[in-house]
Parts: sequence; C-alpha cells; structure tokens
Amino acid sequence: MLPFDHLQKTNTKDNLWIYILSLLCEKETYGWELPAMVEERYGFKPGKITPYRVLYRLESDGFVESKSGQRRRIYKITDKGKKELQRAKDFYQEILSKIESGKNNG
Repeated sequence: MLPFDHLQKTNTKDNLWIYILSLLCEKETYGWELPAMVEERYGFKPGKITPYRVLYRLESDGFVESKSGQRRRIYKITDKGKKELQRAKDFYQEILSKIESGKNNG
C-alpha cells in the first residue's frame, strides 16, 4: 500500500467514529442513514456493518446515546462525545500546524 493510500485509509475508514460524531453534532439520526451521509459528506463509503459496530462502541463508552424511534433507534451525540470530537479536531489541527511550520523551515 502506498503511503498516501495508507494515510487516507487510517484517517477515514479506520477512524469512522470521528465522522459519525461530526454528523451527530448536526442532528440526531438513525443508524441506517449514517453510511450514506458519510459517503455524501466525506467522500468514502464505510462498510455496511461497520457504522453499527462503531455506534455500539460509542454508545457503550458514553459518546452517543440512543432512543427508540419508529421501529428504529435514533442516535445523538452526548457532551462527552462533543468533547472527544473536539480533542480529535485539536489533534489534527496541531499535526497540520507542525507540518506547515516544518515546510517553512525546510
């Protein structure tokens, strides 16, 4: 796998939780809607089961919560989830800042 391909995979499919939390910041949604939303917004298609596995883990860790809707579960982000998403954003911003500052020094 080429370096960029690896970078892209690890920052998309391998970290699907970031994209799910980001979407849930905007609105509550059903789990089945998330794959299409991720593909439309972020340009990659997660597996069919993976988003549910991620949601289950996020919920068990307290980053999202769900309630029963009309025969389906509706998910929303918690305050803990918002804090975790902000940590991820700060992490990426710090990395980009370091890469950019390194470019000026090289």
